Amino acid sequence: MLRNALEPWHLLLVVIAFIALFGSKRLPDTARSLGKSLRILKSETRALRDDAETGATPAGPDGGTRTTP
Repeated sequence: MLRNALEPWHLLLVVIAFIALFGSKRLPDTARSLGKSLRILKSETRALRDDAETGATPAGPDGGTRTTP
């Protein structure tokens, strides 16, 4: 049933639809902002992983360490 579900011409139609919907001027800005968002997400994930490995507790809103009840 889905043997030939995604062929190269399907991808070409998707690209043409994106260009028609968003316009060629907005696509670079959209890609740039998506890249920035992914970089921020990656750095935050890395920071959380590093904190978990060192056993550090995240800081509370007042800058001190957070205590768990």
